Amino acid sequence: MTAVDADFPKGSAGRRRPPLTAPKRQWGAALKALQRLLADKEDTRQVFEIMRALNGDATAKAYHRLLLSPEGGRIAYERVELAGKLMDDAWLDSFPEGSVGAAYRRFVRSEQLSAEGLAMVSREGAGEIEVAHPYAWMGRRTRDVHDIWHVLTGYGRDALGEGCLVAFSYAQTKGLGWALIAAGAAFRARREGDYPFRRAIYEGYQRGKAAAWLLGEDYETLMAEPLEAARRRLGIGPARIYDSIPPAFRDPPAA
Repeated sequence: MTAVDADFPKGSAGRRRPPLTAPKRQWGAALKALQRLLADKEDTRQVFEIMRALNGDATAKAYHRLLLSPEGGRIAYERVELAGKLMDDAWLDSFPEGSVGAAYRRFVRSEQLSAEGLAMVSREGAGEIEVAHPYAWMGRRTRDVHDIWHVLTGYGRDALGEGCLVAFSYAQTKGLGWALIAAGAAFRARREGDYPFRRAIYEGYQRGKAAAWLLGEDYETLMAEPLEAARRRLGIGPARIYDSIPPAFRDPPAA
């Protein structure tokens, strides 16, 4: 029995459950969900539909990578549920101004977001997301850090910012669902003329490749770090192209 096998929960008869199987990629379902998402970027449920259709074994691979990272064994052993921490107002209020946690607090409150709200959407049609299994926990972890990545990268919740962040996320996770959404965002953006929307999205991918692997971070510690210092440590450079586009034009119309 391997160390990873020991992480699998036991059933009622003491037998170990098999690992969650990687579903076959369902491109038809993913493309239909993408169409709905591009029509309404607030329809977050479509994001999870695309992830379930295309990400395959990306989450399992991320979990195994976590075990090999410097702090990953401890993080995997402790299995902190980040959604619960991120919903704790007292915990969020404890972070000083200038920290990652303070920037996250300001971001979610100004945008009227909540980690639990995102979690609720992810549960629709996805029974496996809440099971007691290390791969499912890794999936929840990936879900729960999304808005922290908004803060770390500096991307807003406008259509362009989301497109840039999903490109960043693809570089970080190798999940094809992220790649499809980024490609859809680039296709939807107006052709480069006044503003380089597609180059901004590609820059998001490049920033994700250049950065440290964020899923291996201890987020309880990271939230207390000064934001700019954390960005430097993690190799997250400025979003030059995105920042060059006026906020009023970051929701480009369909091509």
